[in-house]
Amino acid sequence: MKETAISTRKLILKTPDDDDRPVYISGDFNDWATQDFHFKMNKIETGKYEFEFPDQEKFKGKLTYKFTKGDWSEVEIDRYGNRTPNRIWDDGKDSRIEKVAKWRKNWLPYRPSQLPQIHLISEEFEIPQLNKTRKVWALLPHDYDTSTEEYPVLYLQDAQNLFNENADYGNWQIDKKLAVMSDYGIGKIIIIAIEHGETERLQEYNVGRTVLGKGDGKQYIRFITDTLKPFVDQKFRTKPEREFTGIGGSSMGGLVSIFAGLIYPEVFGKLMVFSPSLWVIPKIKLGFLDFFDPQETRLYLYAGGDESETMVKHVTKFRKRLLKRESLQGKMKVRLSINEQGKHNESYWSDEFPKAIEWLFFSDKSE
Repeated sequence: MKETAISTRKLILKTPDDDDRPVYISGDFNDWATQDFHFKMNKIETGKYEFEFPDQEKFKGKLTYKFTKGDWSEVEIDRYGNRTPNRIWDDGKDSRIEKVAKWRKNWLPYRPSQLPQIHLISEEFEIPQLNKTRKVWALLPHDYDTSTEEYPVLYLQDAQNLFNENADYGNWQIDKKLAVMSDYGIGKIIIIAIEHGETERLQEYNVGRTVLGKGDGKQYIRFITDTLKPFVDQKFRTKPEREFTGIGGSSMGGLVSIFAGLIYPEVFGKLMVFSPSLWVIPKIKLGFLDFFDPQETRLYLYAGGDESETMVKHVTKFRKRLLKRESLQGKMKVRLSINEQGKHNESYWSDEFPKAIEWLFFSDKSE
């Protein structure tokens, strides 16, 4: 009796650095999707996984792939913490054993040589619109001094919590995340980090009249657009056009960033908004948008399911209202990211930061 030829290919993975996260295969056969349940490996035992490719012609030739724990922030790395090259299977065999030494977790570890240069622009940068001064930082690509490149710019609120190891509530670790992203060829960007006004933070980030009273948000936004941005564009090698300029923040910093982007669409083409305090203005009026000439804008909107009873509801409703706005039809691209376990803190915003940077500045995916 003639034996039937094996028509499927089996991939076996062994990894000594295992945990509870599932393992996925990401490759040229699924457009490098990182959490494709069609390519989730079957866990045989701790440290051992298997996957049988479908009996289809496209899986019988050369395969190029990597292993992830569900995202590029959780991709395989070598035993020293470095990125690994793409794996290639083209030997015609029906089974293959692969090994992964370690996995990234929340985009870490990082290579110190890739860390951005942290430059203190001023201890007391003048805010003429509010008759105040503020500490402002610039995070420049690690090779800024040896390069002639021009870079996109992202203005971020709450600088105290972005890269300060001694921050009371932890920090976003944007310096470390930018270092890892640099290794993967993304994240070549200038971050301008503006410290908040301590006891005056809520007042400065509050735009117009809300449940918190009348705020100074419009004057603060004008500081960024009229004073800080011209200074930055003159001092650093930036790409000053709106399509290369973003603004962002979390909580009240996210709320003021929303207004900055909507009121000044000619300045900001990218908005990074994490856990915005929409409760401050639950019936946010969008009628004023009809008076502006809409331009293509990308908005990365994140919320955690364990932040409050209303956070996800407010954010989802806000996205829906924006997309329904007739004047914004086809112009506003919104990516909504919801982590059902996400809490209202720096750790979760840190995890979201590289994903937002990649989609806002280095991707052409619409959502």
